[in-house]
Amino acid sequence: MIEYIVVGLGLAGIAFCEELEATGKEFVVFEDNSQKSSTVAGGLYNPVILKRFTLSWNANEQLEVALPFYEALEEKLQTHFDEKITVKRRFASVEEQNLWFEASDKPKLSRYLDTDLITNKNEAVNASYALGKVKETGRVFTERLLKAYREYLQQKHSFRNERFHYEKLVITENSVRYDNLQAKHIIFCEGFGIKQNPYFSYLPLNGTKGELLYIKAPQLKIDYVLKSSVFLIPQGNDIYTVGATYNWEDKTHLPTEKAKKELKEKLSNLIQCDYEIINQVAGIRPTVADRRPLVGTHPKHMQLAVLNGLGTRGVMIGPTVAKQLYNHLTHQTALPDEINIKRFEKRYRKSVAKALDEQRRAQHSHREK
Repeated sequence: MIEYIVVGLGLAGIAFCEELEATGKEFVVFEDNSQKSSTVAGGLYNPVILKRFTLSWNANEQLEVALPFYEALEEKLQTHFDEKITVKRRFASVEEQNLWFEASDKPKLSRYLDTDLITNKNEAVNASYALGKVKETGRVFTERLLKAYREYLQQKHSFRNERFHYEKLVITENSVRYDNLQAKHIIFCEGFGIKQNPYFSYLPLNGTKGELLYIKAPQLKIDYVLKSSVFLIPQGNDIYTVGATYNWEDKTHLPTEKAKKELKEKLSNLIQCDYEIINQVAGIRPTVADRRPLVGTHPKHMQLAVLNGLGTRGVMIGPTVAKQLYNHLTHQTALPDEINIKRFEKRYRKSVAKALDEQRRAQHSHREK
């Protein structure tokens, strides 16, 4: 018997695997590449919500865990994927500059908002009202991290590149079985794929489709992340990521002309130089209505747990919530109420009642035939 089966190897899955690795727990990961939110993510860690100049949820605590986490993971994998890069916010008016100064006076924000505004001298950037610099920011090259971690697990024979079939899962009193595997716990880190999970589909995860453009702009020459109505992230060799869109209706992973048009229009207000679109990608972010992660064990089957709903700030949030779930399962440490899926127990009871009602109707219909 092994300790854990982990389903999904995005940012949440990697963070939980690292908790298992740190304590020598034996585990196997299933990943079929069906979910793309981590691979198309911008990968930024930025403690400030730059639309409103407010501190993001638990930003200080999350950075204290995330920064050493990625530093240690780089050393372990012998791969560089964590880049310290400045984020600069373009101001659209004097009023926005004043709001920036007001925010920088707040104790929790003063650490991150630089009060020395930057005059834009780059003719390719349209910024008449200066730029504000956010401190302690950076980015994780998520695709590079995922590739390196997958290879690491493959070398350990702890990785299965295959779809997880829920109908094969057998739940016993103190463990779970799947094919030839028996484990004490199974952790679902599936992102938007959880909508197909019969054990956790009752959770209110409403995936948000995001699309990015990759452009080549030889005249732009910026070495920082530029944020306005869209962000621009330098990738090197005059290539930049432009993003992102938010679509709550479309749940496909296919790039769209509508998103391309939206990003091009917003980009035209931010830069004034020629560029070429070289790629467009799309993915579904695992977002929750109350903007808090989905963490905890199944109401009926304690061997089943979920780690999901990291949203747009998964790079920052992932290491903290993974640690909280691991401590909950291993040491019975209480989960914070705001992330615990117990907050949706009413939804679970309704889903069970609905399933029983459908079952009774089906049986009644069968008897009538």
